[in-house]
Amino acid sequence: MESKELTKAEEQVMQFLWKVNKGFLKDIVDQFPVPKPAYTTVSTVIRVLVKKGFIGYNTYGKIHEYYPLVSKSAYFQNHVKSVITNYFHGSAPEFASFFANEQLNLSELEEIQKMIAEKIKTLKSKN
Repeated sequence: MESKELTKAEEQVMQFLWKVNKGFLKDIVDQFPVPKPAYTTVSTVIRVLVKKGFIGYNTYGKIHEYYPLVSKSAYFQNHVKSVITNYFHGSAPEFASFFANEQLNLSELEEIQKMIAEKIKTLKSKN
């Protein structure tokens, strides 16, 4: 996957394409809230995403059916790694600590604790 960051407009187009999975320009524009952007605007963003390697397409006559080449989870994982590197000195524990101290309530912390305990158990059983 390309490690390039997406602009807000590019990320919005990708969100809609991930939602529809495959679609023509009209299908993507239809996902936008009113007032919808011009077809030419969305088409330009799509062309950039094709060039960046995020979108592929099938051609039927003169029209293209677009599909994501990068999964939402792969993009998100790369994006999170970038945030951890740029804002938390590359430290996942520092990143987790930020959320634990600033953003989460008790039930959310308990849920995360349970997930972490299960992951630790799984990893230990592989050794």
